[in-house]
Amino acid sequence: MHAVASYEYRTLQVAVSANILTVTLNRPHKKNAMSFEVVKELIAVAGHISKDKTLRAVILNGVGGTFCAGIDLGDLNNPSNQAYALWELIKPWQSSFQRVCLVWRELPIPVIAVLEGHCIGAGMQLALACDIRISHPDCQLSIMEAKWGLVPDMGLTQSALGVVPADVLKELAMTARMLDGEQACALGLVSHCHDTPLIQAQALAQELVQRSPDAVLASKRIVNAMYQQSALTLYREKVWQMKLMLGRNRKLALKKAKIATTEFAKRQFR
Repeated sequence: MHAVASYEYRTLQVAVSANILTVTLNRPHKKNAMSFEVVKELIAVAGHISKDKTLRAVILNGVGGTFCAGIDLGDLNNPSNQAYALWELIKPWQSSFQRVCLVWRELPIPVIAVLEGHCIGAGMQLALACDIRISHPDCQLSIMEAKWGLVPDMGLTQSALGVVPADVLKELAMTARMLDGEQACALGLVSHCHDTPLIQAQALAQELVQRSPDAVLASKRIVNAMYQQSALTLYREKVWQMKLMLGRNRKLALKKAKIATTEFAKRQFR
């Protein structure tokens, strides 16, 4: 067994074939929602990948025909996790929730996301941090946070920069609109749309393996450098999230998700 695949994971499946690593989110009972354990294991496997010079590409997907249905709200709302979540928001460097997405941008090999079923909220931010996204036409995608009165705070200011125009990104983030794969592709949110996204991802990975690994690395690094943001920008994501979580309209957003006639209070912040 390949070294990277030999580690034991509770929420992931990891396999290597022909120097191509496939990392599969494995929480089918939760539609692969991102629990705190998923966050830790994704960061851990990315660390193993970064040290392995034999690997040439990564395919990131989800078991059970879905990519990721967002953050695991059971974990997020669990009182025993509140102190951890608060620390992640107030600490001055990247939070684990930002790290779990942005670490894929930092890997020295290309990362291809295979999007099926649902790709919303945290799942969408994870996908945006991958180098290439291949979606099934019926996949449901959304930058969902505004529906819950929150703001995307998992590195979106880094990962979405240069992927879609600013006006498109604002509209999607503000409305929390759900898109299918074809609509997302037309807007540039995903790279390709295919009926067999995993097969297409495997074919692309095999094509990348035919190129110099150093040339592939250099291409990834120089393009990412075109859209590099400062650490202060990432911290602003967290500051705004804290303000929204403490604000009065956050509770009303949760209520409105159940009762459409709920009215929001006046804007609280400037």
